[in-house]
Amino acid sequence: MAATASDVPDVLAPNLSCIFCGINPGRVSAAAGAHFANPRNDFWRLLQEAGFTPRLYAPAEQFELPALGYGLTNAAGRTTPGSGDLRRGDFDGERLVALAEELRPHAIAFVGKEAYRGSFGERPELGPQGRTLGQTALFVLPSTSPANAAVPYDERLRWFRALREWVEPLDRPAVRALLVDHSRRTLLLRWEIAGDAWWITPGGGIDDGENDESALRRELHEEVGLTDVEIGPVVWERVDVLPYPPRITHQRERFYLVEVGELEVAPTIDLALERVTGYRWWTAEELEATAEWFSPPELPALLRGI
Repeated sequence: MAATASDVPDVLAPNLSCIFCGINPGRVSAAAGAHFANPRNDFWRLLQEAGFTPRLYAPAEQFELPALGYGLTNAAGRTTPGSGDLRRGDFDGERLVALAEELRPHAIAFVGKEAYRGSFGERPELGPQGRTLGQTALFVLPSTSPANAAVPYDERLRWFRALREWVEPLDRPAVRALLVDHSRRTLLLRWEIAGDAWWITPGGGIDDGENDESALRRELHEEVGLTDVEIGPVVWERVDVLPYPPRITHQRERFYLVEVGELEVAPTIDLALERVTGYRWWTAEELEATAEWFSPPELPALLRGI
């Protein structure tokens, strides 16, 4: 990554487990050339007690973190007396997008809600976020600054420990159906999780003892009531990052074309237990025009290609 104009250097490397992103350098950190250098800042102590580091590291030892799988950066590079002195233009969310694309960390953890809000213009809740940057999941921690005295130390430690448990990804194979009718529409299910709603294709994980075909037939029977169907070719493959607790999941998905005529959707299981709250047939044009979230984002192009 190109160096940022900052008094505190980035501590980065490819393929890290987690990059911690502070809001910006304070004067103590700028003078030390190190992240979270204020002795009243709890960051380094929290890293140790949550199990990220085997001992208490000093800010001057920051460049030892990549060997443990961790990195450091800031959402804004300009040094200020306090984060309240920052301007909107000080933040560069596109730099974080490029960082995720080039270095491919498993996750970026924002140390404080304001670091996330300044980068993306959204007010987050603590914990995993619905937004991802490619295959990089995002997490928001409480600020470790002494100015954040309203959040007790034990509460901060609880969130750091939650991040430690969440950040190592599980690998999960899955199959999905691009279910297309004679009007060139595709069936999507409305899936709700962590306050977000997505329109997704039918399908799911492959259970032990299943192959792609048997897993997809089971999913189609359970989710839409479809039986005795011909499974078409694989039309697309991807790795989807699911950033939800208890751990990040890297879901390796293969999409199969399944063509149908008339279909009355009749699930054979309670989809509410799967967080599915509805369904709808979509054209490529409707997907291109909607402001709702759908997955994968390449769906309109896939439909047009077919």
